Amino acid sequence: MNSSIKASTLSSENVSVWFGQRQVLSDVNLVFPANKVTALIGPSGCGKSTFIRTLNRMHELIPGAGLAGSVYLDGEDIYGQDFDAVSVRIKIGMVFQKPNPFPTMTIRDNILSGLRLSGRKAENADEVVENSLKRASIWNEVKDRLNDQAISLSGGQQQRLCIARSLAMNPQVLLLDEPCSALDPGSTRRIEETIKELSSSMTIVIVTHNMQQAQRVSDQTAFFLADDNTPGGVVEFGATEQVFSGPIDQRTNDYVNGHFG
Repeated sequence: MNSSIKASTLSSENVSVWFGQRQVLSDVNLVFPANKVTALIGPSGCGKSTFIRTLNRMHELIPGAGLAGSVYLDGEDIYGQDFDAVSVRIKIGMVFQKPNPFPTMTIRDNILSGLRLSGRKAENADEVVENSLKRASIWNEVKDRLNDQAISLSGGQQQRLCIARSLAMNPQVLLLDEPCSALDPGSTRRIEETIKELSSSMTIVIVTHNMQQAQRVSDQTAFFLADDNTPGGVVEFGATEQVFSGPIDQRTNDYVNGHFG
């Protein structure tokens, strides 16, 4: 496996989302530069997790889901005819809020599962396993336990295993939907360190409710908000330091300073 795949630029253009007749997002325009970490912040229910799922076509798996607009990976629309959903999700990996290793599989088999499920041959499987676990900062903890079931790991270790499982596919982009929300401070710190290290080789988008985490790990931040009876959208988007220290919109200032949300 080639671990030197270059990071890619991801962007959304006028992305709007519906669940049935209910519109939940309106006209989201964002650019995620290569080798940068972008944080998506905002109160619950404003569409952050919904939006991040549009970035690798997970949204379309939900019955009744609808989408307008485009998502571009290095200038190519991932919803276009030249892309199928499986190839998109290989290029754009995702880690969810709750750790979801395959419980009946070993640690080693979890790492290789994505390759096998996508029909790709895992050449040098041992090397793939070791490199993926190292990049996810968990190799030293599990190198003597590779044949143990993944469920035997702690919650924080399971989440880093899920990151390693995504990394085995050599994604160009990694999406993280509140990856630390259920974890203790020590596990959170290790995952944040992993995110910063990974950004040297890929583009990262993270949904987080933790304002301190957004400031620690991200280069740029998008603030989402849904007003009463209106779909969610981006209120402010810019360099993380600017969004937190000198926001342009008063609503951003109120949110990042804990006045609501």
